[in-house]
Amino acid sequence: MWNQVMEFWSFNDLNVRYVTLGVCLIGISTAIVGCFTFLKKKALVGDAIAHAALPGVCLGFMLFDSKNPIVLLGGAFVTGWISLLAIDLITAKTKIKSDTSIGLVLSIFFGIGILLLTAIQRSGNAAQSGLDKFLFGKAASILPEDVYILGSVGLVLICTILLFFKPLSMVAFDPGYAKSIGIPVGLLELILSTLTVLAVATGIQAVGVVLMAALLITPAIAARYWTDRLWLMVLLAALFGGFSGTMGAMVSYLAPAMPTGPWIVVVISIIAFLSILFAPRKGFVARRLKLVRHRNKVLHENILKAFYHLAEEDASFYQARTAQEIYNRRPMPQKMLAKGLQSLKRKDLLKNESGDYWRLTKQGKEIGQRIVRIHRLWELYLQRFLKMAPDHVHPDADAMEHIISPELEALLVDELGNPQRDPHDREIPYNN
Repeated sequence: MWNQVMEFWSFNDLNVRYVTLGVCLIGISTAIVGCFTFLKKKALVGDAIAHAALPGVCLGFMLFDSKNPIVLLGGAFVTGWISLLAIDLITAKTKIKSDTSIGLVLSIFFGIGILLLTAIQRSGNAAQSGLDKFLFGKAASILPEDVYILGSVGLVLICTILLFFKPLSMVAFDPGYAKSIGIPVGLLELILSTLTVLAVATGIQAVGVVLMAALLITPAIAARYWTDRLWLMVLLAALFGGFSGTMGAMVSYLAPAMPTGPWIVVVISIIAFLSILFAPRKGFVARRLKLVRHRNKVLHENILKAFYHLAEEDASFYQARTAQEIYNRRPMPQKMLAKGLQSLKRKDLLKNESGDYWRLTKQGKEIGQRIVRIHRLWELYLQRFLKMAPDHVHPDADAMEHIISPELEALLVDELGNPQRDPHDREIPYNN
């Protein structure tokens, strides 16, 4: 196995070179266009175009009696464009919604494609061999002339995206604003639609009409989890698309019974799945950890606030308190309270005296004081500026006290004029 892997990466085999380069170009170009299709929320349109390309391939073969890649790609491009126009026309002229029109056009065109493909197969024309591979792709049989065509089309797609990158970005995110500043939104949407059709028509040669939508959209989905910057998203999507193409070709080389196209989709799907799970900020694990950290922060601050409230009542900030006293002041599940007390002890915000007695440290007292201060400042803000009754401000302040930053706290103090009392006539404690 290892020898086969090394042999693949040496690229000594001419067929390996052609197949790897071809699927890599397809992966990169379709991923770049797919980013804008994804941001325009037209993922299903790509699926409809892919299925609509099949009758174009069949018609191209029937009319010219040739499997020349340019002829087949041209036929796929034409029927793909017709399907796009059909979707827009049905949506605009009828009461049928966009998703329904996409499903309608997809099924009709794909059905016509299957009928034409069946007719060709029964015609007895020996040249029709291999046309059925467009259903699931035929990347392993990519020829040198295919690579030249794929390279040319890919170059056109990439150069067009780079040329219109800024206006396309505006159209993708906010077409209303783009139109208001004089950007020709209609023309750019036409260009983007043309690029999508061209990318799909090219990509079906590798993964087929059934799986083409995955190759178009999945790299964009994976890249979106790693960044909020469009240029970086496009770059990552291109890398993911190229990598998945290369890995699909390698799997097909190591196990000839394995088709290249479906394995390309499997690899990019694995990348997307891992991105959804483990991306640093937007991944499921990262968001879950962030939620756990926030819950712990809220728990800690609520306990420290309860200590501070008790201390205010008897003006003794470092007196030891029992867990029951804290519970009476701030009811919460006993296990959660015990966990919070132990965690605050580890952070040196509480000290555990003999038995079940706990007292604030200096740092713990400062944090509890800050939470109380923010709570009372926000109550005053709600009462003064939003005209909320004093008996209605507590729940909102109880939620906001945990997320207000020091900068916003300073703005609150300045806006309220350094107030000394809250709406309930309680002292607002400051650091001094």
